[in-house]
Amino acid sequence: MTAAILLWSVMAAQAMLVAAMGCSAYRLMRGSRAQDRVLCLDAMYVSAMLLVLTIGIRTGSAIYFEAALIISVLGFVSSVALAKFLMRGEVIE
Repeated sequence: MTAAILLWSVMAAQAMLVAAMGCSAYRLMRGSRAQDRVLCLDAMYVSAMLLVLTIGIRTGSAIYFEAALIISVLGFVSSVALAKFLMRGEVIE
């Protein structure tokens, strides 16, 4: 019973995360300003990281957790670099 609840919960979470990624992708393409697009890209990184985590929960493999960690670190660094580029026009001073 508990395994079935966990399986359905993970599947529901994955469906919602895919929907969130779709909404972010739509906003990324239709965003009016560059700041909106950077924010959507950051939201897509977070959604992708959480999707990989739910796959790891579902399969029980530890490799997905490491992949999620790499995605989160790269997403943070790229968001900071893009924000700095938008504010100052250059990334490295």
